[in-house]
Amino acid sequence: MTYKFRNSVITPIFYLGVIYIMSGDTLVYDLSSMTEGTPQVFVKKDWLNILDNQSGNYQGNQSVVDTSQLANSNKYMNYREAYLAVPMVLTATASALGAGATAQMIDPQAVASSFDYTLGLRNWFGSIIHSFTLDYNGTTIIQQTPFCSMWNCFRLMTSLSMNDVITNGADMGFYPDDPLAWGYSTAGNTSGKGTYNNGNFISPTRVSGAMTGYRTGNIGFLQRQMYINFDPTVATASAVVGGLSGGGTGSSTVGDTFATLLTAESTKAQYKSYVSLKTATAFQIAIMATIHLKHIHNFFQNIPLLKGVFMKMTINLNQTQITTTTGVGGTGWASGGNTTTVNSALGGVCPIMIASAGSNTGVVNPAGSLIQQAQGASQSVVFNSVATSSGMNISLAVGNRPIMTSQSTVPPTAFNQSITLYVPAYTFNPTYEDAYLSSPVKTIVYTDIYQYQFNAEGQNGSFNQLITNGIANIKSVLVIPYFRSGTGYEDYPAFQSPFDDAGAGTTSPLVLLNNFNVVVAGANMIYNTQKYSYEQFLHQLRGCGAVNADLTDGLTSGLIDKLGFESKQCFYYVDCSRMLPVEEAVPKSVSIIGTNVSQKAVSFFVFIEYGVQVSVDILTGARV
Repeated sequence: MTYKFRNSVITPIFYLGVIYIMSGDTLVYDLSSMTEGTPQVFVKKDWLNILDNQSGNYQGNQSVVDTSQLANSNKYMNYREAYLAVPMVLTATASALGAGATAQMIDPQAVASSFDYTLGLRNWFGSIIHSFTLDYNGTTIIQQTPFCSMWNCFRLMTSLSMNDVITNGADMGFYPDDPLAWGYSTAGNTSGKGTYNNGNFISPTRVSGAMTGYRTGNIGFLQRQMYINFDPTVATASAVVGGLSGGGTGSSTVGDTFATLLTAESTKAQYKSYVSLKTATAFQIAIMATIHLKHIHNFFQNIPLLKGVFMKMTINLNQTQITTTTGVGGTGWASGGNTTTVNSALGGVCPIMIASAGSNTGVVNPAGSLIQQAQGASQSVVFNSVATSSGMNISLAVGNRPIMTSQSTVPPTAFNQSITLYVPAYTFNPTYEDAYLSSPVKTIVYTDIYQYQFNAEGQNGSFNQLITNGIANIKSVLVIPYFRSGTGYEDYPAFQSPFDDAGAGTTSPLVLLNNFNVVVAGANMIYNTQKYSYEQFLHQLRGCGAVNADLTDGLTSGLIDKLGFESKQCFYYVDCSRMLPVEEAVPKSVSIIGTNVSQKAVSFFVFIEYGVQVSVDILTGARV
């Protein structure tokens, strides 16, 4: 890695985690002294893949993957590079209207109409995972921990750089939400009830009038919609009214013209995420999500090349169903008799986000309607005081067909219906294999997490909560606050709201703490009890997981800044790893103390990261 400043070229040299900058003269000498060519450590690399054990049936919200087939291949597997290919379907269907009306989501008479930007996903494809368990040669070495996607999203937010997001964001379904574009409504409006950050119209920043937010559109949500909503359909008005898009004749065209470049059939064959169905009453996006194992758990970031290892992965899934009902005279998502019900079988993070129904957002026309009803020849907007009520059913399911019973008639997508594990298999150059096997027993040092939840009241509500009686080798403690349901304005926890981005790299907004500390075995981890927001950001959060811990200007990572922390990334993180080696094996209690200065009652999700290690034989995969 080299950098050029004016007429000088410098190269950073990494030594013990510190960067040293070489002068241009030193670089010239080193380049001239380099030997020609590089040795070939491996003579072959093959990507192997296996299906999970569910045969495409995910009604139980679980997937099980075992690597028995790979264990018998007699090749070295690199699970650090491995990933899961997870087919998903995001489906919306119109529910029945009042007597004499016809449900209709897409207006076939409006050429500008589109449903493509109405639905999207929360940050990171891995938010579909609620918990993860790993059995290694018959022994459980990763315990089942609920809400693990919250922890993983935090780690990604603190370790990735914007260059990582630009290069790998589409592959991961990752683009951080804008922490300055959120809003809050106690009664509900066109964007939702409670906290919302689902605007996808990026307009200039407002600088006049009452301040309700810094920005009007969430660039992260918009970018993630672009990852999945490629639309190759070309349909005429009569075709959309009659059924599936793509057939019939008519005078007006609905959809994109991309089909002249890449047809829907070719898109399916490539397993590229795309809009797979668009009718007057049904809309669907087929998603091929890739989730890297190293982002699911720290174990896979530290695993060496192994041969003959048998692993069983159990993945519990956040499949979600949403039902919206628009009452008579409804003017928004959650007002005037409108309701939104979220059903997640495991109670985890809702991966679905619904765009705001405000003007110029991802809805069916510029007037801001999301669902329209046809009564005879006339079109009337449900949100504009119509005489009947309507609704919409939305679901996100793993596989190639919806999980919602009311959507059973929606045809399956052409994608593979099963989760697939891809693992690269390496064949050594014999000389280097001998060197690698000279020390056949290697110790995998990794971290696991323990999760706990407790509540705190608003308006300076103090708390002193015991989290655990004893965990050994504690590395860090993370506290994530969310507005909790049943507080008068919240119909569901913030991380289950389809209008909010909480739970996938953000928290509830403006939840700041006073007199905060983490107490481990009776000792305060923060010397002076933390009072101010800048102390938490500068002393604890900044540099967490970043390159060089953010101590070197010009080369760092992390996607959380101070303004974001004080707005909607209110993560309270404390490093607890500094201890003598003799203390690491001693189980210690953990307590959280502080005062919630927010006006809202919250639920705190606490994650304790602790160190674990396991020794393995790299030739046989056996535990030692």
